[in-house]
Parts: sequence; structure tokens; C-alpha cells
Amino acid sequence: MESFAEQAINAVSKGQLSFCKFLSANDTGLTGGHQAGIYISKPAVPILFEKRFEKGANQEKWVKISWQDGRTTDTRFIYYGKGTRNEYRITNFGRGFEFLNHEYTGALFVLVKDTEEDYQGYVLNSDDEINQFLEAYNISPTETNNLINIHNRNLDIAEKQEVYNFITTLDVDFPTSDVMSMKAREIENTVYNHLEYIISNPDLKLLSWYEMEFKLFRALEHARYGEMIRNGFEDVETFVTIANQVLNRRKSRAGKGLEHHLAALFDGNKIAYTPQAVTEGKKRPDFIFPSQEAYHSLTFSTDNIISLAAKTTCKDRWRQVLNEANRLRDKNKFLCTLQQGISSDQMDEMEEEKVILVVPKEYIKTYPRDKQDRIWTVKKFIDYVKEVEGIKL
Repeated sequence: MESFAEQAINAVSKGQLSFCKFLSANDTGLTGGHQAGIYISKPAVPILFEKRFEKGANQEKWVKISWQDGRTTDTRFIYYGKGTRNEYRITNFGRGFEFLNHEYTGALFVLVKDTEEDYQGYVLNSDDEINQFLEAYNISPTETNNLINIHNRNLDIAEKQEVYNFITTLDVDFPTSDVMSMKAREIENTVYNHLEYIISNPDLKLLSWYEMEFKLFRALEHARYGEMIRNGFEDVETFVTIANQVLNRRKSRAGKGLEHHLAALFDGNKIAYTPQAVTEGKKRPDFIFPSQEAYHSLTFSTDNIISLAAKTTCKDRWRQVLNEANRLRDKNKFLCTLQQGISSDQMDEMEEEKVILVVPKEYIKTYPRDKQDRIWTVKKFIDYVKEVEGIKL
């Protein structure tokens, strides 16, 4: 039997148009606001309506959505244009609709348009399912809350030239993940400059680098496999072999990019650290500050040792950080993620276990409003490490 992620992947491949987003605390009612339903960004309006509307009046459309649990809802797409409001939402899911319960905050919502009146909806609520879906279409977490383009996504003109120069000089089919990450940073820095953001706005720089790496990787995949796909495959076995190569490469690369870009931010801020430090039982936290040697020195105070894990999503996997460093068991443990929203219950569990989320500033608004003050920005974390290490801010 297909998993929900596999069903969503197949539905997107056959649908007219598709959209995905992480359900925010606002979507599930955790922010305490008066808005109802799932918010849809303006660039994604074509999934709802044929055109954007002018302010001054509300506009609506009723459709049927078939969900993964077998139910079908008569659901309303609505544009709120009266008064101060200017937004698009999906409302009216009926009584007992579980997918907008608070526990689904941070789940990945996938909407597929089959016809003007018929849609499919999927809510993927585990890290494995979320990552399986994103990897299938090579979507970065930074690119959600938008339409899904299952074909090659366009680069800006300046980006395209830098990417082309890189690809044409390669002497291997696919460079290692650290080389890909490094080149993505070089291209982003060249095209958009703002190297000062490494210190002044690391939250934005991290997202920019990460998104550029996905663009670079997609372009390289297209260069390597585009002609093969256009010409077709000799047999099914060849197709399956190539498809598995593509998916496995995407899986192995996705998580590493975040680590590489964080390391570049730490280097740019002259922070001392050991990546993949070995602790008790050969466990490997993603980062130990200031060093692996300091961690294993019993004369070095644990007040001056910090651990950081890096995970693109963390709905389930956040518990993996709890036992990565025995010396820091009673200390705060930091987890950097690109996850957009999790439930209040999960955040309370994290607080009990002394886990502090480090989240790019732009994404903090997707978390429950009454818990947002627990979350650190990337800049706050970097400044904290610099203070502990005695680096002038």
C-alpha cells in the first residue's frame, strides 16, 4: 500500500496544478488571531482562482477536496478584500476535520488541482513523509508556500551565467556536497553581494545560500539528465536505475547543505567549533563549540561548551539530539532547523528536555505565538557563542 507521501507525489505528477506549504500556527489557530482556514500566499493564487482580485469586495469559490483519509469536503476558496484585509484562504472543512488540529502545526499541506471543481488534499505529518515528498520534487523548505513546478525552475539571468560557468568547467558528473554548498555560496555572494550579512543578518544569508544550492543542484540535474529524459529510456530497468540514482543523491545531499552553510556562517564570524565531533559511544553532534578537545577535557567547564544539531525538519527527529553529548545532558541543547511551525505540545516537550530551537527569523512567525519567545534566531545563537568564546561582538 502506498504511503501518504507516495500518494501525494503521484497526485502532483498527474494534476493540473499543485501547491505545498508547512501549516503554520496561524493556519491551525494557535496564534490566537481571528483568521480562519489555511492562508495561501499571493504567488500561489492560481491554485485557487484564475486571477488575483482587486480590493473592495470578497470573492469565493466552492470546490470538493478528496483527502488522504477517504473523506471529501465541500470547501471554500475565499479572497478577503473588504476593509483592511487583502488575503486568500481555504476555509470550510466541516466538523471533525482533524488535519487542522493543533498537533498538525508544521505538517506539510499539499493541494492538487485535478479540475476546476475537484482537488486532492494531503497532510504529511512526519519528518520521513515530509522529506520524501520534498526530495521527490527537489523542493527546498525555503521554497514552500508556493506553487510546485515539477519541471526545471528558471534561474535569474545573473544566476544562470554563474551556474553555466560552473557546470561547464566540472570534470565530474556531480561534485561532493561540500563543493556544491561552497559553489552555491560563491554564486549567491557574487550575484547578490551583501557579504556583510554573514555578520549583520546571518538569518537571511543562511536562507539565501540554502535556496541557491537547490537552484544549482536542479540546474546540474537538468544538465546531466535532461537530454536522456527527452530522448526516453531503452527499457524500464534503465529508467528505474537512473530514477533511484537521482532520488538517492537528493536524499544524501539535502541534510548536508544546512550543515555546510552554518559552518560557513561560523567561519565568517570567527567562531571556534568542531563539526561532527565524536562524543561518548562514537556519537556525532553536528557541531561542538569551541572544540572536540575542549569537550573531552574534564578541566574545561561545561558552562563554556555548546552543542548544536542541524535538521531541515524536526517534527519527530528533534529527540535525536537529547543523547548526543553526555557531558551536556543537563545543559541547553540547541537545534537549528528550517521547519516552519510545530505544535505547542512539541514545544513544551522540547522545553522540558532543555532543547532550544534556532530558526531563521522569517520563520518564527509560523510557530505558536505564545511560544515564539523561546525560539532563537540564527543571529542570537551566533552572538551567544561569540560571547561564550570571548569574541568581540
